[in-house]
Amino acid sequence: MFKQLTEAQLDPILSLTQLFRADARPDKMDLGIGVYKNSAGETPIMQAVLQAEQQLLETQKTKAYVGLAGDEVFNQSMMDLLIQGTSAHGRAAAVQTPGASGALRMLADLMRLAQPDTTVWISNPSYVNHKPVMEAAGLNVKFYPYFDPATKQVNRDAMLTELAKAGPKDVVLLHGCCHNPTGADIAFEDWQAITELANQNGFLPFVDIAYQGFGDGLEQDAAGLRYLAEHVEEMIVATSCSKNFGLYRERTGAAIVISDSLKEAQKAKGRILQLARASYTMPPDHGAALVATILNDEALTATWKTELYDMNQRLLRLRAGLTQAVRDQGSTDFDFIEKHKGMFSVTGLSPEQILKMREQFGIYAVGDGRINIAGLQEDKLDYLATALLSVSK
Repeated sequence: MFKQLTEAQLDPILSLTQLFRADARPDKMDLGIGVYKNSAGETPIMQAVLQAEQQLLETQKTKAYVGLAGDEVFNQSMMDLLIQGTSAHGRAAAVQTPGASGALRMLADLMRLAQPDTTVWISNPSYVNHKPVMEAAGLNVKFYPYFDPATKQVNRDAMLTELAKAGPKDVVLLHGCCHNPTGADIAFEDWQAITELANQNGFLPFVDIAYQGFGDGLEQDAAGLRYLAEHVEEMIVATSCSKNFGLYRERTGAAIVISDSLKEAQKAKGRILQLARASYTMPPDHGAALVATILNDEALTATWKTELYDMNQRLLRLRAGLTQAVRDQGSTDFDFIEKHKGMFSVTGLSPEQILKMREQFGIYAVGDGRINIAGLQEDKLDYLATALLSVSK
């Protein structure tokens, strides 16, 4: 049977990690995989998480299954975090999933069940896993223009012109904030325009929000999503706790369905649970229990918000510092990096230039030119600036 299989293509991001680990150079840098690192180059455990873990250690009495929907306190907490204060809050239902990727797949399967000929419109470029997950669920995929390689910003006119063609059998996938891979976010006015198009043309908005708090702030990063949720009858959301809670390996996410009534949202939730039963069945408990503990304890919530704010401010300083380091070497070619938001920026470097940067400087980045700003350390900004200018000549 297995002799008939062809070789699998290497993941463009995860395969970099193996190459990086095998590199013996002391000044090497891993700017590929999307994890936050502190000034010491470590991905820390947040203090709020450590304190929540201590509470769980002292109070948790069982390791029995949590149920198909996962931790319902967590589910409610994630809806509170994203859409509290909107009319959508009372007509939404959530399911805990194994990370945001699990949420993407469960929602894709739900779309396939509800409307088999659904086409999902994805930004060009987009998160590397969006297309494979949608296609694996049997959905059609179409790309809409998003990033302008010349300005390194969103091509608003091209995006809205193309999205105006989406109709009732279409789903438009949007990045809630901190666009992956580009770092270029749509403005609030764009959210308003897309909301109007959704209501006029009947397409379903699908928001993937994996970096809330890493852009303009915890509340600001959800502003576009909340406006959309307030003004459309139906939408779906995939959310992750990997970045803003630092729970990468705990695989903690949620799938949220917003409908015109709570009854309809709950019906969709029931079908997701059926789909989950035929897939992973039960989601992992630990990460969701930590998030639920943090978000339902006033002191822990305050600690978490302070830590998240500090991480956000450090990202802003890294962007400003890298831009200044390039300027100090006589170039303004990378000024756009300071304008981007979140963990990533697309540099505009070609695959050949990215390879050159790896071979000559030991700097590992994805072939599409994306670099992980959150993987930088302050004492390496000048070195990266030198590499960027060297390979871009």
